[in-house]
Amino acid sequence: MDETEFRNWSHRAADWGADYRAGLRDRPVRAQTKPGDIIRQIAVSPPEQGETMEAIFADFERIVPDGLTHWQHPRFFAYFPANAAPVSVIADYLVTAVAAQCMLWQTSPAATEMETRVTDWLRQALGLPEGFAGVIQDSASTATLAAVLVMRERALGWTGNSAGLAGEAPVRIYASTQVHTSIDRAIWIAGIGEANLVRIPTSGPLHGMDPAALEAAIIADREAGLLPAGIIACTGGTSIGACDPIAAIGEIAGRHDLYMHVDAAWAGSAMICPEFRSLWDGIEAADSIVFNPHKWLGAQFDCSVQFLKRPEEQVRALAIQPEYLKTHGHDGLINYSEWSVPLGRRFRALKLWFLMRHHGLDGLRAMIRNHVAWSVELAEMLRAEPDFSIVSEPILSLFSFRHETAGDPDRHTIAVVNAINDDGRIYLTQTRVDGRMAIRFQAGQFEMTRDDMLTAFEAITTIARVTDAA
Repeated sequence: MDETEFRNWSHRAADWGADYRAGLRDRPVRAQTKPGDIIRQIAVSPPEQGETMEAIFADFERIVPDGLTHWQHPRFFAYFPANAAPVSVIADYLVTAVAAQCMLWQTSPAATEMETRVTDWLRQALGLPEGFAGVIQDSASTATLAAVLVMRERALGWTGNSAGLAGEAPVRIYASTQVHTSIDRAIWIAGIGEANLVRIPTSGPLHGMDPAALEAAIIADREAGLLPAGIIACTGGTSIGACDPIAAIGEIAGRHDLYMHVDAAWAGSAMICPEFRSLWDGIEAADSIVFNPHKWLGAQFDCSVQFLKRPEEQVRALAIQPEYLKTHGHDGLINYSEWSVPLGRRFRALKLWFLMRHHGLDGLRAMIRNHVAWSVELAEMLRAEPDFSIVSEPILSLFSFRHETAGDPDRHTIAVVNAINDDGRIYLTQTRVDGRMAIRFQAGQFEMTRDDMLTAFEAITTIARVTDAA
């Protein structure tokens, strides 16, 4: 591809992207294809000879868009959002165009220094105290893994990386029953083992970890000769938005010299609004915090920010410095690859810089406040319907509900979710609450309006009743 072709096709791709975003409301939210529909349209063997861009682009338009679930659709109410505000997309175009590998300061000084500045912008926006240092990870899963590795190394006297875990007393990590499955994976990968992830029961309106049960488990483990290492608390759990009592857990962590990591992957974005910060009161006691601007804040995926009280501990757990990665002649430089599991790094800070400058914190706060208000409004509308019940109350913009039926409630709930998603106007997912199926709703897509919430009410109520009748 020569320079002229590159310019022409870059323009055409950008035009296609703008047209795609403009037409999202006309598409069903979830892909309506059946298994195998896409792969049958892709050649079994790779081409021996190159093909024209016209042919490739035509096949892209024919095959790919209808096979996508449209995460930027304003009526995407499933999972959590993976927002890509248009200004963030433009920033990512530029990142792709320059194609820098930003593993070290010397491999891209602008990327490193901008990351230092914009993560501190976010620290200020979230109301975190000075002293926390930020690093952009690819996802919350990676940040949590890094935190678990620090927990393990601290508990083992920093010998785990060199000597392994054989012969050591089992390392114990504590978390509630509401945490994300990324915690399980981190435990597996760190070699700690699922049996040593201690599940603490939850209680109260926020479904938070029981502090008394947590401390009792720590004391019992230590008396049994085990090695308590750390606590993973959550603010805004994936299933129903559970929020642990961070202040009480932080006091326990301090008493027992345990490392506390707080997973606020979704809900952390809402903390730019001071009125929501009660959900993580005591956050200043955390050693590590993760939240995903690529969820609710509008940053193009992937962009997860981890804040560290003592970054030198994470560097000690993760850094490897062969000669070819050293920067000679400069002292005190930050090389963010030493704060991360992957060595390679994209220029993720640019999209945050564009995003926060274009929308400002006021604009981002207005979006989040609207989502919370519209979600609460929908919950009240459903509560007023005689055949609907609210199963878990709104926490920020997430709640769960159920359509009541005389038949098998779990089977009916799944049938309702499937019928709603097959209809295409909105997209929802299910969860389990106290052992029974319920339907999750979360408002969070960047360009959602109140009318989209009203469409959700119409789709939910009409389809559920037709499904019940069937």
